[in-house]
Amino acid sequence: LILKEVEFMKYAVIYLIMINIVGLIIIYKDKEYAKNRQWRIKESTIFLTALLFGSPGVFLGMKKFRHKTKHWQFTLFIPLIFIIQVALIYYLYYKL
Repeated sequence: LILKEVEFMKYAVIYLIMINIVGLIIIYKDKEYAKNRQWRIKESTIFLTALLFGSPGVFLGMKKFRHKTKHWQFTLFIPLIFIIQVALIYYLYYKL
C-alpha cells in the first residue's frame, strides 16, 4: 500500500511540474501574441489551466511577464484558485 502511495506521489509531482510549466508558457505566449497583435489565447484556456492545478505557473507568468495584471478577474481569481487548491491538497493529504 505504501509503495502505491509513493508511486502516486511521484506522478502527482511530475504532473504539477508539467501543468505549471504549461501555465507559464501560456502566459508568455499570450503576452507575445498581444505585443505582435496576433490571435490571442482564450482567457478560458488560461483559467482552465489554473483550475487544473497550474495556478502557480499562471500567477508566476503574470508577475514575470507583467501580463493580465490589470484585469481584476485574473488578479483576484488566480490567487484565489491557488489558495483553494492548497487547502484542498492539505485536506486530502492530512485529513484522509
